[in-house]
Amino acid sequence: MNKAELISAIAEKSGLSKIDSRKALDAFMSSVTESLKDGNRISLVGFGTFFVVERQARKGINPTTKQSIQIPAKKVVKFKAGAELSEGIK
Repeated sequence: MNKAELISAIAEKSGLSKIDSRKALDAFMSSVTESLKDGNRISLVGFGTFFVVERQARKGINPTTKQSIQIPAKKVVKFKAGAELSEGIK
């Protein structure tokens, strides 16, 4: 499912127009992004939790040249599915 399909599904299930559904989805995504950038966790009970984890710098190998390279540390977003979501896809 891509973003346009998700917007259509939200509009259909909520009774909102596609324009309002797009605004709601965009607001949700920007709010989640800002909160994660500030270092907060986002817990949606039954759905799951979004959180940021810092990956350590590490050594890697360039597969083309076989030379050792340094991979810098970075922050990545993780998602842990909630119980209702996990049960709902079985």
